[in-house]
Amino acid sequence: MSRVRILTILCFAAIYLLWGSTFLAIRIAVATVPPLFAAAVRFLIAGGMLYAWARLQGGTKPSLMQWRNLAILSTFLFLISYGAVFWAEQSLPSGIVSVLVAMIPVWTALLQICVLRKESFRWPLALSILLGLGGVAVLALDPAQRLNLAAAFIVMAGAISWSIGTVLSKMLSVPKSMPVNSGAQMLLGGIMLLVCSGLAGEWHPAPAISLRAGLAILYLAIAGSIVAYTAYVWLLDRMRATVVTSYAYVNPVVALLLGHWLGSEALGFRTVLGAGMVLLSVVVVMVVRD
Repeated sequence: MSRVRILTILCFAAIYLLWGSTFLAIRIAVATVPPLFAAAVRFLIAGGMLYAWARLQGGTKPSLMQWRNLAILSTFLFLISYGAVFWAEQSLPSGIVSVLVAMIPVWTALLQICVLRKESFRWPLALSILLGLGGVAVLALDPAQRLNLAAAFIVMAGAISWSIGTVLSKMLSVPKSMPVNSGAQMLLGGIMLLVCSGLAGEWHPAPAISLRAGLAILYLAIAGSIVAYTAYVWLLDRMRATVVTSYAYVNPVVALLLGHWLGSEALGFRTVLGAGMVLLSVVVVMVVRD
């Protein structure tokens, strides 16, 4: 087996398994650490390391205008989106959160069609969006799960925020270097989350990070944000985007199984049905828009 083929397999394993496992790691972290503070530490570590590495490799420092644009994107992609996920996982199963987050391609398509008018209406796309929304309804109204609906809506709001940030990222001037761009966004997002953590009163008393929670946050920063991201960029340079972004419907499966096996989360018929509807919707949306 060639070196490139081995690297390809390892990189797909990273974006499938590492990103899929981050939802359970978040649940472990927020069990004892305030959610916004935990998210802030994750992205300060990951963003600081990635940005410093990118600059040492010769990456160009962002201009003042680019820093402003990066701050705008960080607000949608990290402060709101990840802030919502970390906060919601205090009361929602990690597997359910992963399925709600998987709706991002669906929200993005809806935004492009209905708000920005950048895509034409197509029945397969519309029906797939309805299928995804139906799957969310099946999950949210499952009497066996008794989900915190407010937390579920906050996760969906975070997913919509990510979709808005994704669309904006194509319109705003940002550094061409992906490591500089992503590192700066994570770093700014971490700073914003830390400020909001303080404003939310999470520093009083000072957060105590247990060994278990600390290892979970470190795993999120290194494995989830740096290793998996590097693998993602490497794959994008060599394969079609549709193939690489298949992580969007593999991650929830990994998260659901890990949450069930390692986190004792329920995995009943309605959970499987709702998740299946959402994932099928995501697959169709991504194929139709390709």
